[in-house]
Amino acid sequence: MSNMLEIIVKKRDKQDLTHDEIAYWIKEMVANRVPDYQSSALLMAIVLNGFNEQETAWLTHEMMHSGDVVDLSSIKGMTNDKHSTGGVGDKTSLVLAPIVAACGGKVAKMSGRGLGHTGGTIDKLESFPGFSTEITSQQFAHLVNTNGLAIMGQSHNLVPADKMLYALRDVTGTVPAIPLIASSIMSKKLAAGSDAILLDVKFGDGAFMKDVDHARELANAMISIGKHANKNTIAILSDMNQPLGFAIGNALEVKEAIATLKGEGPEDLTNLCVEAASLMLVQSKHFNSILEAKEAVYRVIQDGSALDKFKTFIEAQGGDVAYIDDISRLPQSKHITPFLATSSGYIKTIEAMPLGLAATLLGAGRLTKDDVLKFGVGFVLKAKVGDKVNVDDVICEIHHDDPIPDDVLSKLSDAIVISTTPVDSPVLIHEICE
Repeated sequence: MSNMLEIIVKKRDKQDLTHDEIAYWIKEMVANRVPDYQSSALLMAIVLNGFNEQETAWLTHEMMHSGDVVDLSSIKGMTNDKHSTGGVGDKTSLVLAPIVAACGGKVAKMSGRGLGHTGGTIDKLESFPGFSTEITSQQFAHLVNTNGLAIMGQSHNLVPADKMLYALRDVTGTVPAIPLIASSIMSKKLAAGSDAILLDVKFGDGAFMKDVDHARELANAMISIGKHANKNTIAILSDMNQPLGFAIGNALEVKEAIATLKGEGPEDLTNLCVEAASLMLVQSKHFNSILEAKEAVYRVIQDGSALDKFKTFIEAQGGDVAYIDDISRLPQSKHITPFLATSSGYIKTIEAMPLGLAATLLGAGRLTKDDVLKFGVGFVLKAKVGDKVNVDDVICEIHHDDPIPDDVLSKLSDAIVISTTPVDSPVLIHEICE
C-alpha cells in the first residue's frame, strides 16, 4: 500500500491515482491519521493537475461511504432528489417538491442550513412555528411513502470526509476545482439515497460559476459521477445574473413560494419550477415525455393540489399550516422602506451577489454559523432586468428591523443599474445536460 507522501508526489507529477490510493487517503484522513498539511498538499496538486472522470468517481465513492448512507429501500417506487448550486432568491425546493409529490412522485430530500446571503431550505421552512427536520431515517421514509415528500436535516455523520476536506479547501485556496466541487456535491446526494438526481447548476454574478462554460463543465462532471453510481442524473443550467423571483429573505421567499404554488408567482421562478418538476417526473418514470409531465404540473398548480401537498408536508413535520392560509402570520419585518429609481429608463442589471450580501447585513443570512436569523427581513424587487421604470418609481422594498446600514443602500445603488436604451430580458434556462 502507498503512503501519503508517494500519493502526493504521484499527483504532483501529473500521474493518475488508483482507486486504492484514493481510498487510502480518505479512510486514513477520516480516522485522523493523515495530517492536515498532507491532505492540503494533495488538494493543491489536484487543483493544479486535475482528476480524470474515473478518479473523480472513485473520490466521490470513498467520500460517500466515509459515514452514514441513507437506506431508502422501504420507499415504494423511484425517489427523486434535487440540488441547486445556490443563488440569490433561490426558493425552488419549496415549490418543486410539493408539485412533484402532487403528480405522484416521491421526493426524499436532505437539506442543510445556509451560511451566506440567506438561510438554506431548512431555515426558510422554520418560518413556520413548530416545523422540524430533526426526524429519524424511519420517519423520513414513512413520510415520503405517505405524503410523497419529506425534508430532513443532514445527519452529523453524513459524508464526514466532505466536511473535513471542505474545511481545508476553504483555508488553503483549493475551492475552485471542478473535481473537488463535483465530488463534494455528489457524495452528499448519493449518500442521501435517492434513485434520480436533478441538478440546477447556476451561472452568473450571483452564482459560484460565473459563466455558462464553467457551469456546463461542473454539470457534466456531476452527471458523470451519477452515471458511475448508476443514478439517473440530469442538470439544468440556469442564469443567476439577477435574483430568482422578486423576494430575497427567508419568510419573504416562503410567501413567494406559496404564491407560486397557487399559480400567482413570478414568471421566472414558475418557469424554472415547471421545467425542473417535469424533468424529475420523467426521470422517475411517472411520465414518458416532458410534454405529458408539464401538463400534469400545470394541472396540480391550477387545481390547488400542489398547495394542498405543501400543507400536508408542513403539517406532517410539525409546522402550523394556518400560516399558509394567512401569510400575514408569517414573520414580518418591523419596517418597510421603499428604494426609488434615480432616473427613468430600463433596468440594465440587478446584480444578485451585492443584493445577497446586503440581505445578510439586514440579518437575512449568517456570516458565522452561530448568527441568529431575522426571518422577516430582506428585499422585494418591484422590477426585473428589461423592465421600463420612471424616476422615483419604487424598484425595491427594503424589509428591515433596525436602521438601514449605509452599506446596504450603497450595495443597492451599485447593483441596480438603469439604462436609457431598451434592454432584453435574460434567458433563464440556458440548456439541459444529460
